[in-house]
Amino acid sequence: MQTDKRNERKGRFGKYGGQYVPETLMPALSQLEEVFEQSLLEEEFQKELNDLYQNYIGRPTPLYFAKRLTEYFGKAKILLKREDLNHTGAHKINNAIGQALLAKRLGKQRIIAETGAGQHGVATATACALLGLECTVFMGAKDIERQQPNVFRMKMLGAKVHSATNGEQTLKEATSEAIRDWVTNVTTTHYILGTASGPHPYPLMVREFQSIIGKEAKEQCLKQFKALPDYVLACIGGGSNAIGIFHEFKNDASIELIGLEAGGKGVNTKEHASSISKGKLGILHGTMSYLVQDDFGKINEVHSISAGMDYPGVGPEHSYLKDIGRAQYYPVTDKQALEGFKLLANKEGILAALESSHAIGYLFELMPKTQKDETVMINLSGRGDKDIPILKEHLG
Repeated sequence: MQTDKRNERKGRFGKYGGQYVPETLMPALSQLEEVFEQSLLEEEFQKELNDLYQNYIGRPTPLYFAKRLTEYFGKAKILLKREDLNHTGAHKINNAIGQALLAKRLGKQRIIAETGAGQHGVATATACALLGLECTVFMGAKDIERQQPNVFRMKMLGAKVHSATNGEQTLKEATSEAIRDWVTNVTTTHYILGTASGPHPYPLMVREFQSIIGKEAKEQCLKQFKALPDYVLACIGGGSNAIGIFHEFKNDASIELIGLEAGGKGVNTKEHASSISKGKLGILHGTMSYLVQDDFGKINEVHSISAGMDYPGVGPEHSYLKDIGRAQYYPVTDKQALEGFKLLANKEGILAALESSHAIGYLFELMPKTQKDETVMINLSGRGDKDIPILKEHLG
């Protein structure tokens, strides 16, 4: 599948994307776009980024054959792209380091970020500590309570954690408050958005920094197994880890790309966050995409056991991939995610983040349909240390 590169460079994936922001942010977005595009062509920037990927983050991450998990289903071979083994414990550091380097080139010493599960907040705080930048992280009050380990990590790294106490007190409110801060302090502040959403050039920029996942995975799969996978799976909230692994495989038509959304307590209830499966076209946080909203455009309250997927929107490129049929998106309930978490822990000794556990949970539906000569690749986007309080509550 060939995408329209000119349309992408204008910030559009089909009809999705755009720059729906206050006029005061437009100069900053234009400057960011210019510096980002220059940096892609700049050998010095690429060398600095790659050195940090390798020597600080710990890339490349392994592509691991999950032998006992494969034997459990008795069907296709299951491979795990181990983003949980990155420094800070998730894929988020790939993008945070890249954007922090851009902020230095922009001459902006103050960084803000939003976070849900806390992994992007920790990654941003880490990048800021490394590069000597001031850091403020916006986090919903509800998420602060359920993600205490990551809140403590952020503070230890020198970040200020601002509690968002409006509305549902989760990721949507944290993002809204971060944008309000950015509007007020735009001349001195860079906003490190953590997901492949928001106004242009953020979806492109986040995809670029996260595409290292798919590039490595493709090369490793060909080298280790002499073939490409038949399925590529990733959990999807806003969509950064999913687009990171999907992007390298988009033009390989034989590969089925599958994104797993937060089905919460069921998509036929009001307690889910399945933006693509149950959403409608709308605008939120600077971009046009699928949103969980009512007939009048009011954003609905959403729910997920996973704080990183508790968001009513999704990145514009995922909306486009859904519309053209290049990727399929399915809801996975809290219960299924917990079953996936337990299965991976018991069979492979890996404690996955609740976000990633949605992808593992989908194996119960997918694997019976596969053949023994096929391969299923899963992006294991993060580790589950941060979720221990939640897991203890639900699993005893």
